[in-house]
Amino acid sequence: MMRLVMALLLSLPLGGAMAQQGSGSPPAGAPSVQSAAPEVGAGRGGPGNADQPATSDPAPQTGGARPAPMPRKPRVEVEPIPAPLPLTSRVDTDAAALEAQHAENGGVIDGAVSIPNQAAGILIQPQGRDWRGFRERILTIAGAVILLGTVFILAGLYLLRGPQRIDAGRSGRTLHRYGAFERMNHWMVAVSFVLLGLTGINITFGRTLLRPVIGAEAFTTLTLAGQAVHQFLSFPFVVGLMAMVVVWARDNLPSRVDIAWIKAGGPVAKGHPPAGRFNAAQKALFWFVLGGGILASISGYLLMAPGLLDNVITQQWAHVLHGAMAMVMMAAILGHIYIGTVGTEGAFESMATGRVDYNYAREHHSLWVEDRLAEARRTAAGAD
Repeated sequence: MMRLVMALLLSLPLGGAMAQQGSGSPPAGAPSVQSAAPEVGAGRGGPGNADQPATSDPAPQTGGARPAPMPRKPRVEVEPIPAPLPLTSRVDTDAAALEAQHAENGGVIDGAVSIPNQAAGILIQPQGRDWRGFRERILTIAGAVILLGTVFILAGLYLLRGPQRIDAGRSGRTLHRYGAFERMNHWMVAVSFVLLGLTGINITFGRTLLRPVIGAEAFTTLTLAGQAVHQFLSFPFVVGLMAMVVVWARDNLPSRVDIAWIKAGGPVAKGHPPAGRFNAAQKALFWFVLGGGILASISGYLLMAPGLLDNVITQQWAHVLHGAMAMVMMAAILGHIYIGTVGTEGAFESMATGRVDYNYAREHHSLWVEDRLAEARRTAAGAD
């Protein structure tokens, strides 16, 4: 009897489980919805159940036409980002060093300005070193050599030869040589040029020669006043040059007589070669002063109005031209002053009174004297 009861008890769980499995209802306590994902692991879900899909895209249908493949995007090459330089590498390549190298190679270092004058934005201009060398060395040394050399030559000429006398002596008769307007214009140009030369010499040499003597304050006052004189007197100087063209250009045109005068030896010839109202040397001086004066005036006015020049390099060239021409012109005028005063007897009277001694005129300007005498004879004949 006991064996029968035990057999029934052992058969109850197996039968109930089988009954539950055979019916479609879930066992008590089991979840009502099962997960869609298959179980993984050995012995669960069958073989190969552990493999997961590589993509979530739906698989192409089998047995039909496959869809066209999607176009592939072009590959974009991306440049690699360079590695930053170490901090120690900026010692030799900082901004100041690069700008210095650029300037040494002839480049201009400038900034940005909001005014029309773009030259104001230039910070470093290598050509300025060349200009400074001209201003402080070449112009100063060459100018001193030219001016002092001219003075020494004229002084030596006076000591060795003395003034050129009138060979026949004074006659006591005079000829009219220059009118009042000619003399007035000549002295206006002469005075203007002398003051321009003196103030220019102070600008060039005053800092070295005059400032240690009179002191910095007095030198500054004198230089500022001299600068004003230099600028304002340039106008009567230019007006006088234009007037000289009107009254003297015709008499200073070159001629065959000038060639014969030069061939005869000119100012160092024995005797007195024939010449007209002006000899070849006077004509050369006239055209040189006229051309040099125009160049010096134009360059000077450009320096007075730097806004007319578009860059500082042009201003520097204007200063070079102005300074060089001024030095050469002053040397030439020193020679003219010497010959017209102590160097030649009777020459100064022509500009002082407008008349010259007859013997002086006959020796130095014989053809002009003949023309004057012929004109006087025609006038006398017409009066009779």
